[in-house]
Amino acid sequence: MSSREAVAPVRRGPDVALTIGAALTLLAALIPLLRVVAPGWWFAGTLLMVALIFAAGYVARRFALPAVAVTLIEAGVWLVLLTLLFGRSTALLGVIPTPATFRSVPPLLEAAAQEIALGAAPLAAGVPLSFMTIAAVGVLAMVIDHVVLTARMPLLAAVGLIAVSLIPAIAVPGEVEVTSFVLLAAGILFLLRAETRTREAGRVQSSTAPSGVSAVASGIGAIAVVVAIAATPLLPVAEAQPGAGFAPRGNSIDPSLELGSDLRQPRESEVLRVRTDASTTPYLRAATLSEFTGRVWLPDVGGTTPLEDGLEEVDVNDDVRVTEYTTSVEIVDLTSRWLPISYPAVQVDGLEGTWAAMMENRTVVSEEFASNRQTYEVVTHLPRPTLEQVRGAEAELGIAPDHTKSVPAQVPAIVVDLARQVTAGTTTDYDALVALQRWFRGGEFTYSLDAPVDDSFDGTGLQAMAEFLEVKSGYCVHFASTFALMARVLEMPSRVVVGYLPGTSTGESVDGETVFSVMSSQLHAWPEVHFEGIGWVPFEPTTGLGVPTTFAPASVPVTPDGTDVEPQNADGATPAPTSSIPPGEPGGPPLVGSSGVETAPFDPLPILAAALVIALLLAVPGVFREVRRRTQIAAARAGDAGAAWRELQETALDMGIAVPASESPRALGKRLVGAHGAPPDAVAALVEGIERSSYARNGNHQFGHGPQLADAAIAARVGMMTAADGRHRLLAIAAPRSLLIRPGSVYADGSMTPAASR
Repeated sequence: MSSREAVAPVRRGPDVALTIGAALTLLAALIPLLRVVAPGWWFAGTLLMVALIFAAGYVARRFALPAVAVTLIEAGVWLVLLTLLFGRSTALLGVIPTPATFRSVPPLLEAAAQEIALGAAPLAAGVPLSFMTIAAVGVLAMVIDHVVLTARMPLLAAVGLIAVSLIPAIAVPGEVEVTSFVLLAAGILFLLRAETRTREAGRVQSSTAPSGVSAVASGIGAIAVVVAIAATPLLPVAEAQPGAGFAPRGNSIDPSLELGSDLRQPRESEVLRVRTDASTTPYLRAATLSEFTGRVWLPDVGGTTPLEDGLEEVDVNDDVRVTEYTTSVEIVDLTSRWLPISYPAVQVDGLEGTWAAMMENRTVVSEEFASNRQTYEVVTHLPRPTLEQVRGAEAELGIAPDHTKSVPAQVPAIVVDLARQVTAGTTTDYDALVALQRWFRGGEFTYSLDAPVDDSFDGTGLQAMAEFLEVKSGYCVHFASTFALMARVLEMPSRVVVGYLPGTSTGESVDGETVFSVMSSQLHAWPEVHFEGIGWVPFEPTTGLGVPTTFAPASVPVTPDGTDVEPQNADGATPAPTSSIPPGEPGGPPLVGSSGVETAPFDPLPILAAALVIALLLAVPGVFREVRRRTQIAAARAGDAGAAWRELQETALDMGIAVPASESPRALGKRLVGAHGAPPDAVAALVEGIERSSYARNGNHQFGHGPQLADAAIAARVGMMTAADGRHRLLAIAAPRSLLIRPGSVYADGSMTPAASR
């Protein structure tokens, strides 16, 4: 009698519970994907794909078809469904793919890759991205079905599903999704127990068999889930760092105002170069955000027209002076579908590819092409009202409904109170905004990339703004979003702009124009307010960065190029104070680099926390194996010969020793003694025990045995571990193969490691 016949369960037909459990666990692992791809019809297609593949596998196994046939049937279902959803126009009868159908796949995949590379999460899934997602989930469903239902290795499937669920969290860092984690953990525990029951089916258990093993295992799993949920919030969050990893990563623009991690990046690089015929280098905008939900500011979308159709002329009052400037931009390292341009653009020349303009905000976007390595010219017609004109204009947009003035419910009192307190005594909308700008830049607030993170308000929601106003420390996102909300509290239309600061001079000159270099750390956000007859006017509330907004009175002379001779301080605003204390000293200004962005000190805590988490994850297999070993030793001490023999087999597997189904207990025992250092007496006791119990009535593993079987199993393990080299001992402890490979299975036939053939 072989070892497999002695201890392995009887193979049964397809299991409904295991099939449904595998499908639902896969779907639980896919829930975090909604963080990356916005919900849409693609999710319904994904549900249909998973259901059909697992149903096809179940039906095929009902007819006792071999594993290869099951996989081929599932692949056929996968192909037909993809053809039905995405290739009907080129398929026979709408479901049978033709050569034209297959030729359409590479363009779809290329377009999907562009959507991923250029988009910002959550991505709006078009046809290409939907195709890629549904196809990939279908392949994953076939793999999980084979591993769980054919190979009966649910733990291996669990490792894959956990990895899949972690990918969205790595791609888009954020709060832990507790619901999806609990559902996935429950699904994995169910798969492990359901598969175990299929092995136990058909085996008559003795009344003396140890009870409560399932309850103990379930309890351990439940405790692990609870501990993970409770402990995760206590760990410091390691922010994703652009440019970090195994290879340098290009710069990009995230229009969702999640700029904190971009500004804290350890590697600064040049993003673009700019030169202009204006007297001052302009800010370069990429995206505008007008809708505020109370939690996030949303980028403006829709309303685009092809760029080649031209941009409309700026609409201002006839008496407002408008000056034309030309700005040349060279993208050095920036991959984005949002193009950095000066404002307000009326013409953009020199771009490669198809680009479109959003007329409401004069931003330029592309669905198919990226900004990297582009060189282009932007012509702007900049309104330059006098101080009297801007003071006489009302902050209104003049459209209905006006979402740029909407204020979420339950705005914190500190936002409302301070907005009214700071602007008390002002008589015009412009003066109120200048008072806000002066207050933010006047010395009470400090620029910091760390304080927001330390105080847990690294965001743009209402609570983040309230905490920012409490501690009076933050970075551009906090200044810009809070200023914009305060303007809305005062019933003025406002929005937030994401783009780049003007940069620093390189000392080079082209056609008489100075070339400025813009670095990745100069990614910036600022607010704008709309004035009737003038347009959107930018403000700069971020202390220590940029130039505060000012307008000159009509009495100030104008140069031939249309610029003011002495525009600074014309509105009576005082400049940001300059401290005489050296930077970095107590009470002095923050340490800044050449880009004007604060240099954050190195914080080893996130790295140590990540190392601790990795160490804990690496220890999980060893802990699970130790729990299983103790459970089997306890069963063996109660007289269960099957448990003692399984412990010997699994010890051999852990050390890379083959345990084939064709080998009898005596042959395996002889090989372990002769080639792998197992003590002869201990192995003889285990062989005798499994043989006697195998021939006992009803397979009674407790037949005629005592606690000596447990001692024999322990002695055999000690002897084999002592005889093995250090590498195999370490692998047996840290990466036990028996958690994934069952004794007697096709994966334990002797081809695992060199140790198996010794």
